[in-house]
Amino acid sequence: METKKSTVHRICFCDAAGENSLPDESVALVVTSPPYPMISMWDRQFGEWNPAVGQSLGRGAWAEAFEEMHRSLERVWSNVYRVLIPGGIMCVNIGDATRSIEGEFQLFSNHARVLRFCLSLGFRNLPNILWRKPTNAPTKFMGSGMLPGGAYVTLEHEYILLFRKGNRRKFVTPESRQQRRESAFFWEERNQWFSDVWEIRGTDQNLDGAGGRARSAAFPAEIAFRLVQMFSCIGDVVLDPFLGTGTTLLAAAATCRNSFGFEIDPAMELVIRQRLGEGIVDSMNSYLRARLQAHLQYVESHQDGGFRYLNTPHGFPVKTSQETDLVVRPLESILLARDGCYEASYGEDPLTPE
Repeated sequence: METKKSTVHRICFCDAAGENSLPDESVALVVTSPPYPMISMWDRQFGEWNPAVGQSLGRGAWAEAFEEMHRSLERVWSNVYRVLIPGGIMCVNIGDATRSIEGEFQLFSNHARVLRFCLSLGFRNLPNILWRKPTNAPTKFMGSGMLPGGAYVTLEHEYILLFRKGNRRKFVTPESRQQRRESAFFWEERNQWFSDVWEIRGTDQNLDGAGGRARSAAFPAEIAFRLVQMFSCIGDVVLDPFLGTGTTLLAAAATCRNSFGFEIDPAMELVIRQRLGEGIVDSMNSYLRARLQAHLQYVESHQDGGFRYLNTPHGFPVKTSQETDLVVRPLESILLARDGCYEASYGEDPLTPE
């Protein structure tokens, strides 16, 4: 079976907005989580990108600061549109912001602002995902406690906005069609992943091998892993223009995709190197084995579920004929090949569940 035996993962510590190192229509999928406008921890970052942000905040022009922050992000969305292939998908994890300004509490709708601009670029909006973050916090309200008229509901979800560039992607060559079949997901995964509400804890970092999350904006690896599986194929290029701690890179490497990441903060280089250091190969293979084990457990618990087909690479039952070529390959290594460029290699034989 012909498949991708190695992938390349490039990191550029620069501003993704004006970067032209990626050719037009060269990226199949974008998975990213940008800094959230009007979240105070990102004020300084936005001010460095755009001095008008700091000026607006300094004189209390909050609505103007909100617009200036989004204008900084818009330069990135425009560049992303350029590099996406026809039919390529962009997934943007972003949350709305709440902020008390001069004693007045209000919401800043980041997701609506991103949605409006991306539609103006020519993107087509697909059904979006609500990422609900379960919490153990006992307090479920803000404001005036149990008295009406002054309490506010808490934000317990973020958005994963899904955009497509043009019509559905076409797979016209025998090689591309085969890679698509090898990249299939399990029937039960499809039922879970393609729901419009995901309940995933924000601290879930299943692909972590070393180092911690240096910034609270980093999304869970499970989210990146799902999106990469759902919207790209083996051998594709996946881009994250706000790479951060490298979560998208890890998800791409684990699933035989290539990746490219832009990150403006050079301090993240050490964090990424730590995550790609000793133990990451075992960690990612454990994650992939857990995926296979979950499928086998599902088959075992649904004996009457009509698993009439046999997956050829792995030899286990599957629900549909579209799953018969699905293959999960073990990661053998992920090494720094040259400055800012990592190479991941994979085993010849499919991964075994145990």
